[in-house]
This record gives sequence, C-alpha cells and structure tokens, in this order.
Amino acid sequence: MKKKIFFIKKLKSKRKIVCLTAYSKPITKILDKHCDIILVGDSVATAFYGMKNTRLISFETIINHSISVSKAIKKSTLVIDMPFKTYRNYSLAKKNVKKIFKKTNCDAIKIESNGKNSSIISKLVKSGYPVMGHIGFTPQFKKKFQPQGMSLKDEKKLIVESLKIEKAGAFSLVLECVSESVAKKITKILRIPTIGIGSSKFCDGQILVTDDLIGISGFYPKFVKKYLSLDNILNKAIKRFKQDVIKNRFPKKINAY
Repeated sequence: MKKKIFFIKKLKSKRKIVCLTAYSKPITKILDKHCDIILVGDSVATAFYGMKNTRLISFETIINHSISVSKAIKKSTLVIDMPFKTYRNYSLAKKNVKKIFKKTNCDAIKIESNGKNSSIISKLVKSGYPVMGHIGFTPQFKKKFQPQGMSLKDEKKLIVESLKIEKAGAFSLVLECVSESVAKKITKILRIPTIGIGSSKFCDGQILVTDDLIGISGFYPKFVKKYLSLDNILNKAIKRFKQDVIKNRFPKKINAY
C-alpha cells in the first residue's frame, strides 16, 4: 500500500497521472492495464443506479462495489470514495475507514472537502490511512453546479483549502471544475499531485467517470471527452441477438448440450 502511494506522489515530477472510475470486476480488469489510480466513486449513485445525486449512495453499497473492483486490481492504486455523512467527525470517519480497508484491501480513501474537515484527514493519515483530498465543486456539499475559482475571493479560498489538505497529509488532491488559472496555481504551489476533472490540462493528472468516457452514461458536460460510442455498438449487437431469436437462428445446435 505505502509503495503505491509513494509511487503516485513521485509521478508529479515525472509524468501525468491517469485515473478512471470503476464499479465492477470486468471493467476494472481492463482499466488496471492502463490506469495509475482506479477510483470506486460515489458517482456509482448516478452513473450505475440512476439516483438523483451522489449523496444517496449507501456505505454498504460502496463497499460491495469496492470488493468487486479489488478482485481485478493487480497494479493500480485503488481509492474508494467515502460516502456522504460517513466522515462527519473523526470517530465516525475512523470507524468507517477501518471497515473499508478491512473489507476491500484498498490503498486509500477519498474525502470531499467542506472547508472544515482537514483535521479529520490529518487524524486519519496519522492513524495510517492514506487519504486523497477533493476540492472545487464537491457534489456531496454543493447542491447546485457551478465552476469554482471564478472570483478572486473564491480563488484565495481554494488555495488556502488546498494547502490545508496538503498539510493534513493527503497524498493527492482532486480539483473538480476549478478554473484553469486557479488549477494551474494550485498545482504549482502544492508538492502533492493534483488530479483534475474539468480543471484544465495544468493538473498533474486527469480523472473521468468511465461510463462518460465510453459513451453509455448519457451525461456529457463540457469537461467530458467521449472516446467511444459504446451505446451504439451495444444497440447493434442486441438488435442482432433480437433478430436471431425471433427468426430462430439462435441458439444453434452448437449452442446446445
């Protein structure tokens, strides 16, 4: 675990860091060949379950998906999102983090910042649990989407927040939908790597929700690049299956026992 965390931190001065989300073993098996970090994100709530927001996903559900993902990881660093209200204070956070590490054998957890929980990160790190921070647009605490760091006041707030999280001992920091100029400044100031999502090329790495990248989520904000229209490929395959069944072309003798 420590070796993987050290490796991610060292990448800041070497090359860009590649990160994607995963919720299942089959997808993880593919991602593990290419990613530095695989995140079991609370985005599973919206991308997988069709929930209204990420705050609705349960702790047990995150653990179950994480167990599935952990079975396919050989080289990537496995990071798990702490769901909403599972780290409201240090005592609760430690109890839940301990459970996640025990059940999933993950490498780290991710905590969204509400501007006040850097002390929780500090105590978790001192207890031996690696933590990835998360600032900018934090869906667990900001109900309405809007880009962050667009004013001088907001810029200063984000820079102070990032420094607090670094001081608390986080090994990396997600910048979500932070303005390009602010993301560039934070990345330059911090000694730990920044992982951007909608926060420009100046971050030390990038993360996307895999479902968005492969074109099956139906969610394509400005910061997403769709590398594949998997929905079209699946439609064609399933249409062929449908026709084969209706016209009695499947199953054939070779498909029977």
